[in-house]
Amino acid sequence: MGYDETGRIAPVETSSGVPAAVLENVFDDPSHGEPGRDRIAVHVVWEFLLLVGLAAVTWLLWREDADALRGGALKTLLVDVAGLGLLTLAAGLSLRAAAVNLAIGPVALAAALHFAEQGDRGVREALFPALVVAALGGLALALAVVVLHVPAWAAGLAGAAGVIVYIERRTTPVVVQGGYDPRSTALYLFLGFAAVAVLGGLFGVIKPVRRLVGRFRPVADPARRRGAVAATVTALALIASTVLAVLGGVLIAANGDGPVAPGSGLDWSVLAIGAVMLGGTSAYGRRGGIFGTLLAVCAVEVFLAWAVTQDWTISRWAVGGATLGAGLLVTRLVETFGRPRPTPPGGVPARSTGPSGDGTISTGWALTPSPEPADAWPSVLPVRDTDTVDSWESPRWESEPRRWDAGDR
Repeated sequence: MGYDETGRIAPVETSSGVPAAVLENVFDDPSHGEPGRDRIAVHVVWEFLLLVGLAAVTWLLWREDADALRGGALKTLLVDVAGLGLLTLAAGLSLRAAAVNLAIGPVALAAALHFAEQGDRGVREALFPALVVAALGGLALALAVVVLHVPAWAAGLAGAAGVIVYIERRTTPVVVQGGYDPRSTALYLFLGFAAVAVLGGLFGVIKPVRRLVGRFRPVADPARRRGAVAATVTALALIASTVLAVLGGVLIAANGDGPVAPGSGLDWSVLAIGAVMLGGTSAYGRRGGIFGTLLAVCAVEVFLAWAVTQDWTISRWAVGGATLGAGLLVTRLVETFGRPRPTPPGGVPARSTGPSGDGTISTGWALTPSPEPADAWPSVLPVRDTDTVDSWESPRWESEPRRWDAGDR
C-alpha cells in the first residue's frame, strides 16, 4: 500500500532518510551523517606537499649552516620539535574532539615558569604538582564545556585568563633552576612525539574511532547537546590536552638558553593550533591526516632555525598568525575534498521526497505514483455509441398506424 497502516512497524529511519542499519555501515555519523565515508586522498596529497616543503626548508638550513643539523645543535632542534609537538598534540586532540582548547599556551607558559622556579627540587617533585593542577584545571574546563554546553573556545579563553593572572604575578624573567637537560634524551623525546602523532593519525583514520572522537562536532543547531558519549569523550580530550600542554611547557623551559619570561602565552596557543591545522586537522573537528602534524611541526621549527641563521628577529605571533592563516585554507580544502562523495559506491538510496505535495509518511511508508495516467482506467459507466439508434427513440414509433385503433373499428 501507499499509505499508513495503523500498528504497522516500519524500519527505524534517521534524519537522513536512510535506515539505521545501512547508516551504521556506510555513514560516518549514523544519526546525522552524509552518505558515504570520509575521503583520505586529500590528506595524502597535502602531506606529500608538506614533505616537499620540509625538505626544501631543511636544505636551506643545511646550506646556510650545516652545523645546525649535527651535534648539540641538532639535539636542541629535536627537543624544540618535541616541545612544540606536545603543544600541537594537545591542540590536535581538542580539535579532533571539536572542542578547541585555547588555554594550552598559557598553561604551557605557567608550567615553564613553575618548573624554572622549582626545578632545583628535582624533575619529579616539580612536575607532579603541575600535572595534578593541570588535570584539575582541565576537568573544570571540561565540565564547563560539556555540562553547560558552551563553546569550547569561549570556555578556553576564560580558563586562559585565569592562568594569565597566575603568570602576571611575576614581573621579571625566571632563571631555570636545577640541572635537568633534555638534550641528553633528545632523540627519544623526538621519537616519542613522532610515534604518538603518527599512531594517533592512524587510529583517527579508522571510522569508529574517528566517529567516536569527533562525536561532539555539531551537525545542526550547535547549541543542541550531542549525548553522554560525546560529552565524556570531549571531557577526556580537554583534560588530556591540558596535561600535554604542561609537559610541552616543561620541555620548552628546560631546553631554553635563557630565563623564562612572563607573558600571556596565547602566542603559543596560536602557533600550536596553526601548526595542527596546517598539518591537515580540520578546525571543525573529526577530520585529520596521519603524518601531517609531525611534518608541520618539523617544518615550523626548521624554519625558525633557518631564520636565526639569517639574523631575522621574528615574533612568535607573526609565525603563529601566518601558520594559522595557512591552516584555515587547509581546513577549507579538507572539508571540501574530504567529505563523502555525493553518490556512495555502495549505492545507498537517497532520501525519497515523494511526489509533489507529499513526503515520507511517519512510519516509513511513502505514496507511490501510479505507473499509468488516470485517464487509462475504464469508465464506470458504459460509453454511449452515437451510431446506434435506440428503438424507443425511433421516428417510426410515431408514424406507423396503431393496431388498437383498427381493432376497435
